[in-house]
Amino acid sequence: MTFKAIRADKTDAGQQVGFVEMDDADLMDGDVSVRVTHSTVNYKDGMALSGKSAIPRRFPMVLGADLAGIVAGSSHGDFRPGDEVLLTGYGLSETHFGGYAGKARVKGEWLLKLPQGLTRAQAMAIGTAGFTAMLCVMAIERQGATPAQGPAIVTGAAGGVGSVAIALLAKGGWRVIASTGRPQEGDYLRRLGAAEVLDRATLSAPGKPLGKERWAAGVDSVGSQTLANVLAQTQYGGVVAACGLAGGMDLPASVLPFILRGVQLIGCDSVNCPMTRRREAWSRLARELDLAKLAEMTQTIPFDRVFEAGAQILAGKVRGRVVVEIG
Repeated sequence: MTFKAIRADKTDAGQQVGFVEMDDADLMDGDVSVRVTHSTVNYKDGMALSGKSAIPRRFPMVLGADLAGIVAGSSHGDFRPGDEVLLTGYGLSETHFGGYAGKARVKGEWLLKLPQGLTRAQAMAIGTAGFTAMLCVMAIERQGATPAQGPAIVTGAAGGVGSVAIALLAKGGWRVIASTGRPQEGDYLRRLGAAEVLDRATLSAPGKPLGKERWAAGVDSVGSQTLANVLAQTQYGGVVAACGLAGGMDLPASVLPFILRGVQLIGCDSVNCPMTRRREAWSRLARELDLAKLAEMTQTIPFDRVFEAGAQILAGKVRGRVVVEIG
């Protein structure tokens, strides 16, 4: 039987991205077949859907960095038909066909069984963005930072990573400062747990290499000048977890925060994150993330609205998370 997919193909004129019909014979190699029921739209997906990014590294490529579904067939010892599973990262939509398709064939070693307490839709409401937010929180904790030392700042606060990071940090006892370019989302951010909302303009313009100490920890998904200013205003011994580049991939900073205040900048990668840490993060998300707040930050769309959502997320018009009902 055929199924619908969003595929990027390479043409003489560049990338062509659109809906196509596929069947099992078109899928890539793997030892587990999954009937995909849900996916999501991350910033990375928006870039890939535009047809103007370098995210697909081979063609043709089925897009969609995340998927959740039900195992349809397996030769892997850990999975059998009927198991509910999720998959984020591992090159989905880059080097391996992703979640924007009715079916996927993947390596069992990449899969996680759905954590107890989460539905497939909720797992995709978390998705790569929420998983990354938890990895950032875990990185901050590993460096010994605690709420007693001062507040935590979250940049790109109204986006997917930012929304989940606020909810997790607030649940952990942190006083959260939310930096956003959308002041109209102030009430939304406070409902998630933010104690203060900061206009992103105060961080996006060039600043001093070392500023007033304002926060003990940070989660940054913006990069560029914003991350440089976050570092410059981090307290002595503070920790900043960096995970995104919505504002640019450059970092116009100085070494002063590092050599005069002992600030730590920790990079967080969700694509190739080791399975042990991956399991820990998803287990904690299932236990610690307030599902009412997750619902507050989530909208659900049908498969045929993915391109619309992709354009909106690139334009900064998506609040929180987007779940895609594949079928």
